[in-house]
Amino acid sequence: MLMAVVGPSGAGKDTLMALARTQVEGDARFRFVQRAITRPAEAGGEAHRPLNLAAFEAEREAGHFALWWNVHGLFYGIPRNIEQDLAARRVVVANLSRGVLAEAASRYPLRVLVVSAPIAVLAARLTARGRESVADIKARLQREMTLAPGLDIATVMNDATPEEGAARVVAELSRAAEDARRS
Repeated sequence: MLMAVVGPSGAGKDTLMALARTQVEGDARFRFVQRAITRPAEAGGEAHRPLNLAAFEAEREAGHFALWWNVHGLFYGIPRNIEQDLAARRVVVANLSRGVLAEAASRYPLRVLVVSAPIAVLAARLTARGRESVADIKARLQREMTLAPGLDIATVMNDATPEEGAARVVAELSRAAEDARRS
């Protein structure tokens, strides 16, 4: 199944996924997908496959993406070869946009892993990043995270140590692997 990771900014998605990935490394039941993004590699953030817009569009037109989307002025895509992993009943873990979840669910067995944290924790993490003004942070925190109805959702609260949060993610991944094996 496709395990779509979503959550608000500051929830610690990248941190927990990186730790969980190291814990399940070598386990053939799982594949963590690297996204293609129209953002330079040196821009920071997640490790991704940087593409300029022309290269992204060429890959999209050639059918190389299983899913793609445009948000905040950037294009994102995950490779079509995930379909081989899904056919082999692996859990394919990918950071997706909420806006593409309904499409993903219509095409693939999907479980959404929502990584969240209490508002005070989110605010502290966003403030510590130093990327946004206090007003921008307040506005971001007031935005409600809505998901398409009918999705299979699991939630991990990242309100403890990163190691505890990663253990919760690994537990959800293991549940997903069992469910994928049975389907």
